[in-house]
Amino acid sequence: MSPDVLDLPQLTERQEKILSLVVREYISKPEPVGSKYLAERFLTNVSSATIRNDLAVLEELGLVAAPHTSAGRVPTEAGYRYFVKRLLDEGELPAEERQSIALQFSQVSNDMEEWMRLAASTLARTSRGAALVTAPRASTSQFKHIELISTQGRLVLMVLVLYGGDVRQQMLTLADTLSQEVLSAAAHHLNTLADGLTSEQIRAKAWAADNELEREMLEVIADVLAESDLKHPLTTYRDGLSDMLPEFTESEGAQQAVRLLEERTLLTGILSEMLDQSIGHVQVVIAGEGRWQEVRHVSMVLSRYGVSGQATGALAVLGPTRMRYGRAISAVRYIAGLMSNLLIDAYGGESGESPS
Repeated sequence: MSPDVLDLPQLTERQEKILSLVVREYISKPEPVGSKYLAERFLTNVSSATIRNDLAVLEELGLVAAPHTSAGRVPTEAGYRYFVKRLLDEGELPAEERQSIALQFSQVSNDMEEWMRLAASTLARTSRGAALVTAPRASTSQFKHIELISTQGRLVLMVLVLYGGDVRQQMLTLADTLSQEVLSAAAHHLNTLADGLTSEQIRAKAWAADNELEREMLEVIADVLAESDLKHPLTTYRDGLSDMLPEFTESEGAQQAVRLLEERTLLTGILSEMLDQSIGHVQVVIAGEGRWQEVRHVSMVLSRYGVSGQATGALAVLGPTRMRYGRAISAVRYIAGLMSNLLIDAYGGESGESPS
């Protein structure tokens, strides 16, 4: 059992049932849920007085709150967290829906941008929230291919291709003027020597190089890979924001959702802190988890997808704290599995979890 679950308050079976009903009803319709309503609609063998007492206990524990005197109760952030960690039976997407989604992905051409756009639109439609997908990035930049092109005198254009598709071009000034034949031979040797290597590994090759040109080129390549590791630009694809915004009962929440989707620094900080390295593992961030006041009215369901040790990206669904957590979790998990399988075909390797 996880430490998060152990930290939750102890509730009776009936109190858990009442909390679950309050959360589900409030998600369905954002109005306070009263004891009389619960007794008449769901708990017909329990008196309203008993339900009121249990609601009072839940309120003392900080799991529900009464927005007005003599009103019903609404879930608090702590109540949503208890619900997600202990009471939520997310189930699976219906088989027909999974088959339809899988068919769409199977028909996508071998184009990374098209994959990302389809993932964002499908995730938004399936989860009924705002979807965010980040393009896969290599966990550590790796050398794939180099070309050296003579331009004028000692000037040489270096075209460097990294695994994952990044292409870097750089003008170099060599110590001596070299013919295109010599440069092409040097590039061929480097392609054989450095294929799949990281910045550190290439720098080690440079120290053991036999000649000055090879040493110089390996040092330049190592510098470019090291710089790429530091930058890691985040390319994001979004969908469903306009349909999700009316779900917020307050304008501040809608503004925070827009900010989260638009501000790269805030988004990168949350993703880097909340997403572990386990591909396919789904995490839920409710109301900023007390860490990010900028998104205290927003919840996120997110997961990492990709090929371990080679390239990974992230999927996320955003919405108000009363979002449909079960459906969002199922959608994120399933589509993350599909995305991982697409990258397995592109990179080779093993995914964290395959969709059924």
